[in-house]
Amino acid sequence: MDSVAAGRRQAGRAIAWQAAVTLLTSLACLWFGWKAGAAALVGGTAVLLGGWIAARIGLGGGITGAVPAMARLLAGMLAKWFVLVALMVIGVAAMGLPPLPMLAAALATLVAQVLALARHP
Repeated sequence: MDSVAAGRRQAGRAIAWQAAVTLLTSLACLWFGWKAGAAALVGGTAVLLGGWIAARIGLGGGITGAVPAMARLLAGMLAKWFVLVALMVIGVAAMGLPPLPMLAAALATLVAQVLALARHP
């Protein structure tokens, strides 16, 4: 079994789960107003986009030695958290969105990622 291809399939499955949880959380937060729904959408999308970028960077180099593979994984993780924090700061500071729904959606989306990655193919 090609571990890189399996990793890409697993990353795709995690991103699909994250997208579903982001939409569901945003719809649930609409109950509290459109700003809460928009904030949840921004929070979930930040995690989703960060995860996609991390997967592209971490799994983009093919099969190589341990040092380049670890460097790619570390670079992907750093890019993910940079994107997550940057989009959440933009959502709160520039857009004036409430932070609590944003954090709730980000947390729910991260939990969805963990659950998706914990499942075996």
